[in-house]
Amino acid sequence: MSTFDHAGLIQSINESLATFRKAQPDTMRGFAQLAQASMAEGTLSSKHKELIALAIGVTQRCSGCIGFHVKALQKLGTTRTELEEMLAVCVYMGGGPALMYTAEALKAWDTLATSSP
Repeated sequence: MSTFDHAGLIQSINESLATFRKAQPDTMRGFAQLAQASMAEGTLSSKHKELIALAIGVTQRCSGCIGFHVKALQKLGTTRTELEEMLAVCVYMGGGPALMYTAEALKAWDTLATSSP
């Protein structure tokens, strides 16, 4: 089982990128605009887009992505059942490595659900 502290990881990433945001404001503004435009409600809901983003994070083995997108999914009212169904597709498409990161995503879900206000 994952031993990641996803809340701490999210905070650490944000803190580590603070100086990069100052050094490269145009890049970070552009990334933020890309994220906002990509995740906006459209034909696909924001929740479905976040599920896709988390699936990519799981199959690409990105712990930071798992933390950020699990947190976003919880804010969007995603259920654990929806999460688990999406993770089943990740395991189907990504095999054993995706299964290991599925465990991490489930741990992040449980941890962030109890640490959110």
